Formats: sequence, structure tokens, C-alpha cells
Amino acid sequence: MRFAVIVFPGSNGDIDCYKAVEDAIGQPVDYVWHTATDLSDYDAILIPGGFSYGDYLRCGAIARFAPVMDAVRRAADEGKFVLGICNGFQVLTEARLLPGALIRNRTLKFICQLADIKVENNRTPFTLDYEEGEILRIPIAHGEGCYYCDEAKLARLKAENRIVFRYVHENPNGSIDDIAGICNERGNVLGLMPHPERAVHKWLGSDDGRRMFTSMLRAYEARRREVTV
Repeated sequence: MRFAVIVFPGSNGDIDCYKAVEDAIGQPVDYVWHTATDLSDYDAILIPGGFSYGDYLRCGAIARFAPVMDAVRRAADEGKFVLGICNGFQVLTEARLLPGALIRNRTLKFICQLADIKVENNRTPFTLDYEEGEILRIPIAHGEGCYYCDEAKLARLKAENRIVFRYVHENPNGSIDDIAGICNERGNVLGLMPHPERAVHKWLGSDDGRRMFTSMLRAYEARRREVTV
């Protein structure tokens, strides 16, 4: 299974994502610059956290026009796994690969801390190795992490079981319905605010993010077995 880590000017979670893939599942992984137009060699695409293009317009709003995003859309349409973390989540909503928007934290402050999130859907390619209802400790680091959508979109997310993670005990940024992560209709595109790549070793404070990467590998291998049967 081969991973691509997309790198925009201003990305700062790219190295963490790269190392997480190496450390958690030992699979091939490459950095891919934002000017790339072909992702056909990859089975999974990671869009990391950071401040793509300096967040000069609106978080993710410039990145959505990067050449690589057309390739990301094609990969998503082909059923490949696309994981957007923090700024990557913002990019996915701006690119309309996921519904809704990420707006300024209700406190109007940048938040950097461990957060408790609950696994609401463990049937996605990203959550197979978790138990439904399991509480994870995953770090967050964002200023615009408040997820918002209108009531119609929220009702659809609930009805289609597309809310994958919710904050519990505390909603640090004021996200509607305590949402911390959502997926697309097909389930192969996930956006989340917490940083699983920064929680793959206990010495980091938590290794609860490690299973997100093992889940992806498990889902990929299961898909390959289905194809070869």
C-alpha cells in the first residue's frame, strides 16, 4: 500500500504524517508537492495540517485550486482513501469533497491540547480497528476548527451515519453537534480536526491515533483480497 502526503506551501504536519505511516504500518510513503497532477501510483492520500498558502484568504480556500486537488478528486472518485487532517479537513470542505465549513473557534483563540473524541462509526476504512463508542485521546492544534453546516446537512450526516468522531467531555472549539470528523457518502474520504499522526506512540502522550493507519492498511488488504477472489 503506497501513501502520498500532499505538501502545500505552509504545511507543517507533513513530516508527522510521513513518520506516522512509517512507524505505524511500515508502508511506502512519498511527499507529493502541490503542483503534482498525477496520483495514480498511490492507494491513499494524506492532506496534512498546517497553514496552506499561509491561510491568507481563508483556511484551505487557496489550496482547493492547487493542481494536485484535481488528482485528489479523481482518487476519491476511484475509491482511494483520502484523509484530511486539521488544515486538510479545511481543504476538503473548501474543495467540496466534504460538506460544511470550518470556522473560527468560538473562543476566538488558538487551541493546542489533548482532546477526548468518541468513535461514532467504526465501519469506515479509517476506523475498522476501533470499537464503536470508544473514547480516544488525540491532540488538537487549530484556530479555525469549529465545524459548521446548516440543519439540512446536519440531518443528512446523521441519517447517513457520516459523523465519524465527536468530541466528548468538552467541545473545545464549539463545533455543531460536537463534530470532530466526518466522511463522504462512500466512506473513503475522511476529514477530522484532531491529529492522529501525532498520537502513534505512548511517549507522545497517546498512541490512540495509530489504529487509524492500521485500519487503512486492513481495509486496503481486504479490498485486494476481494479483487483477487
